Order: sequence, then structure tokens, then C-alpha cells
Amino acid sequence: MATAIDVHHRVDGPPAAPVLVLSHAMGTSMAMWEPQMARLSRAFRVVRYDHRGHGRSPVPPGPYRLPDLGRDLLTMLDRLELAQVSFCGISLGGMVGLWFAAHEPARLDRLVVCCAAPRMPHPEDYAARAAKVRRDGMASVADAVLARWFTSSFIASRPDTVESIRGMLASTPTEGYAATCEALAAMDQREDLQRVAAPTLVMAAEHDKSTPPEQSREMSERIPNARFAMIPAAAHLASIEQPEAVTNQIVEHLT
Repeated sequence: MATAIDVHHRVDGPPAAPVLVLSHAMGTSMAMWEPQMARLSRAFRVVRYDHRGHGRSPVPPGPYRLPDLGRDLLTMLDRLELAQVSFCGISLGGMVGLWFAAHEPARLDRLVVCCAAPRMPHPEDYAARAAKVRRDGMASVADAVLARWFTSSFIASRPDTVESIRGMLASTPTEGYAATCEALAAMDQREDLQRVAAPTLVMAAEHDKSTPPEQSREMSERIPNARFAMIPAAAHLASIEQPEAVTNQIVEHLT
């Protein structure tokens, strides 16, 4: 079991408002939630953080396992003296949210899981990707990752946004990314879904090839108190491609 670390975090919004934790996708940082912040930070005390090996958080040597990321989250909540929060995660962040919900139910009010899965459809691909980035660097996977993150029409129409996300991906520490790939390769939370007690919103994106909508719908059926929402005209990073639709769903579920 790896030692929990103190992750880099930021808190915005009214001090007395209910607390919402936002958790980002693998290969990005807390900055990916910027399109949601203006609205969410009016209604909530928003805590954003960088996963281990990402952004400005420490980069312990890998491999990582999903419970390591979950314990990092708990360490941050303890440090901020937050007894109970709502949690919203996309992709890797959503997988951490599932772990949090299953293992620390008393600390979770409501859960939003976006473009995530209890087990990756092709886990062996992530072990191979870890080896590739350790050998050839982050640039070697950037084009393939971006092509799965966004629809081709968004890549064509919003090149500035796509380039800013490419910069986030390229600046992710190689070992942090590779070690997190190993966490996804090893992850299997299918048996934990029945333990998720918090009211849960499972969001899927229409064109998501990484965590397909059918898998998200099935996950929502296995979580006792869940509802399912589809985000049209988006691929894996739906919160960036369709920010208003995703933000609307988050606010509706949490209020």
C-alpha cells in the first residue's frame, strides 16, 4: 500500500456554501474545470485538486493503484477539515469518486460520475500505454489521446481550446501519467457499485470511445440510487466540449 500524499489543491466560492470537490481526468489538471467554475463557485465552496503525478502535486514513483488516489483525496479532506462533501469527477476523477462512495459512504453527500467506468473496456491498452510513455515521452501519445477526448468537429472548430488541453497533457509528468495508466489497467470496481449509497448522477457522452455510453448506462443500473444522463455531441472530455450541458446537469443533481 502506497503512502498517501498531500496533493496540490485550491478552494473557491463562499465559505458557508456546501462543499463540492471536483476531480480531473488523467493527463490533465484541476485547470480543466475552468469552464464550470464561474457558475459552480457561486453556489458551492469548490475544492479542486491535482491527482498525484499530475499538475502541481508530487510525483511518487509508480505503479499507482486506484485506492492510492482515493487515500490522497481523504488526506486532503482531513487537512481541510471537511467531514462531508459532494463529489464530481470526470474520467479518472469519476473512478476515484466511485472508490470514495464505496469505501467512505459517511463522507459523501452526492456523487456525479462523468465519462467513467468501474473497469476499463480494454485494460491491457493502459499497461501498454504506460510502457510507451516511459520509453518515448508524452508527445508520443498526445495525438491519439486528443482524438479520443474530442469529436473531430470540435477539434476543427475549437483549435485554441484543443491546443490548451494538449499543453496540459504534454506537461503532465511522464512517470505520473504512466503510473496512473497502471492504476487503470489494474482497476476493477464492478463489485463495489452496489455499495454506492449516495444519490448518484452518471453522465455519459454520446461519442465517447474511451468509456462508452452503454457501459455508463449499465453502471447507473447497478448503483442503487442513480440516474443516467446523456451529453449529446461530445466525446470523452464532455465537460470541455459541452460545458454548459455538463454544468447544468451537475447543478441540477446537487441542488
